[in-house]
Amino acid sequence: MNHKIKEKLALLPDQPGCYLMKDRQGTIIYVGKAKILKNRVRSYFTGSHDTKTQRLVSEITDFEYIVTSSNIEALILEMNLIKKYDPKYNVMLKDDKTYPFIKITAEKHPRLIVTRNVKKDKGRYFGPYPNVYAARETKKLLDRLYPLRKCTTLPDRVCLYYHMGQCLAPCVYDVEEETNKKLVDEITKFLKGGFNQIKKELEGKMHEAAENLEFERAKELRDQIAHIDSTMEKQKMAMTDQVDRDVFAYAYDKGWMCVQVFFIRQGKLIERDVSMFPMYREADEEFLTFIGQFYSKNNHFLPKEILLPDSVDIQLVEQLLNTSVLQPKKGKKKDLLMLAHKNAKLALKEKFSLIERDEERTIGAVEKLGEALNIYTPFRIEAFDNSNIQGTDPVSAMIVFLDGKPNKKEYRKYKIKTVTGPDDYGSMREVIRRRYTRVLKEELPLPDLILIDGGKGQINAAVDVLQNELGLDVPVAGLVKDDKHRTSNLIIGDPLELIQLDRNSQEFYLLQRIQDEVHRFAITFHRQLRGKSAFQSVLDNISGIGEKRKKLLMKTFGSVKKMREATIKDFQDAGIPLKTAELLVDELKKQN
Repeated sequence: MNHKIKEKLALLPDQPGCYLMKDRQGTIIYVGKAKILKNRVRSYFTGSHDTKTQRLVSEITDFEYIVTSSNIEALILEMNLIKKYDPKYNVMLKDDKTYPFIKITAEKHPRLIVTRNVKKDKGRYFGPYPNVYAARETKKLLDRLYPLRKCTTLPDRVCLYYHMGQCLAPCVYDVEEETNKKLVDEITKFLKGGFNQIKKELEGKMHEAAENLEFERAKELRDQIAHIDSTMEKQKMAMTDQVDRDVFAYAYDKGWMCVQVFFIRQGKLIERDVSMFPMYREADEEFLTFIGQFYSKNNHFLPKEILLPDSVDIQLVEQLLNTSVLQPKKGKKKDLLMLAHKNAKLALKEKFSLIERDEERTIGAVEKLGEALNIYTPFRIEAFDNSNIQGTDPVSAMIVFLDGKPNKKEYRKYKIKTVTGPDDYGSMREVIRRRYTRVLKEELPLPDLILIDGGKGQINAAVDVLQNELGLDVPVAGLVKDDKHRTSNLIIGDPLELIQLDRNSQEFYLLQRIQDEVHRFAITFHRQLRGKSAFQSVLDNISGIGEKRKKLLMKTFGSVKKMREATIKDFQDAGIPLKTAELLVDELKKQN
């Protein structure tokens, strides 16, 4: 614990609020809330902790705090701060899937559609459904039963749906507002769980049609009843009250938490959500943060009722979400809660071996790599590689590994601008200069380690730019390959020395993954650029061929080879004027 942290700990107030933990670069790595700031923040720096919390504390070099007037204010502020800073140690709900809804539009002539976006547009939304197939099957069934308008824009004549009896054709015929209202009310009743009553009505009509010897009509009604059975009666776990509710339960062990959410819609269990993440505080506090993020970050549908375990402060959740929150003591609701808890425990148990293996491959490998290189643990690694063929189309690529995992949204591609010919050292100098000038200018996070896919010359070029031009002191290491182009050795230091790593160690495998990934990224970019420039070089000097015609030619013929085989008439048929087509054929012959 450094002197600055000791001084700040002595000044902490005994009030509710949020705290922001920072690393040595000033980056916020964790945000938390507390009923009493003094007790919570001090707890990180005293006593014993599990491995995960020790790792977090080892990175903290400073912290800030914000006092709030209540615990609910602290919870809301914590959610907003997590959204703003996206700290790496906070719960990351990366599963941002949204579930489909069936919507009745609020138009003069309403439509029935399947959508994932819930808007305040006066439309009626029903769902969510477990998957888009279930939603579409339900909509298909409703289209057979209720002839609402189908077209997005009204045409000037009736369509096939009208002839099939699935549309009233408001495009041609006047449809009374009362008729549309009646259809919408029927669909609403159906989707709110009244399909059993509608099924009985259809059965009555089917028997009546059969008695009147209208067998085709009776068969049609029988098929509609069968569709209702197959589409709406698939759920085995059901409740009779038809209420939409979410059931939350959690289990935790060895510094990890698993949360299971059951989605109950129209009284039926349609889907579940499983989230697993490391925890750094008391279980109930981690769970409260999870619930807040679950509905705000992932844009999940908020039901009429939420069921929670006894350990959670339901008043806080009610204030946060503004919906009914229950902690059932017995009955079917309690059974659902216990079932969710059982699933959470089983999932946590099953996943532990995978979690521990992943930890060993990623963050564990990063820590061991830092020890082997005698540097600060390189949580953020940036790796560079050059690619060119005899100096043509030189490019460079950078990839980023965070905590031993690739972070693809931060990958960058560079076209070399100031170097001509095959000059890997000059290319590396340019790219390092461009990358870290921007990092300093935009105050982006600096890496803990820079890896260069190359030897001594490229490392020295990178170090020279970093230290002598930009004044940065960042460790730079080189990934050296053997004669079979496989990761062989790691070199670092001044003067450069060879670091021997166990070839069966996780840190060595991590270096292999980094080297393979940066090479793949660089060579892919180079091929794209080379292919584009090759195509451009063939057509660039031909009068009358601009960007639009280049695209037209490529779309029509598919390749330059096919263009060389084409005649003047073929080019004319593709929309190229006669004079330009003649020039194009002559030029392609010359180049061939």
